[in-house]
Amino acid sequence: MQHENGHRNPVLTVDGLLVEDGRLVLVRRGREPFAGLHALPGGFVEWGESTEDAVRREMREETGLQTEVTSLMGVYSDPGRDPRGHTVSVVYVLKRTGGKLEAGDDADEAAWFHLQSLPPLAFDHGQIVSDYLIGLKK
Repeated sequence: MQHENGHRNPVLTVDGLLVEDGRLVLVRRGREPFAGLHALPGGFVEWGESTEDAVRREMREETGLQTEVTSLMGVYSDPGRDPRGHTVSVVYVLKRTGGKLEAGDDADEAAWFHLQSLPPLAFDHGQIVSDYLIGLKK
């Protein structure tokens, strides 16, 4: 993003990890980049929105599930993580508080996947899930 002061800055995004009974919620992307691949529910933070509100909104829009943040998983900032440009993602661990799992927004599908048999993931989401699993072992 180019600001009026001439500085270029990364765009802020969020991703959510929702795990229940050894299964992770993933969405199949309906749009490029990575259309057809699975990803963690997430997206761009809107102006005036906190990252916590953004991850809850994105999860609800893409999966139909209502959630609350339980912890910060990490921040992922590799400039090449998104082919559209430099994004920085704040990743949260969530717990479900309501709703029914169904695809919405730009997701073609929303489904539960066993952590031990995940499909190939878009962006750097494979690394994020790997880091999450390593954190569980500590």
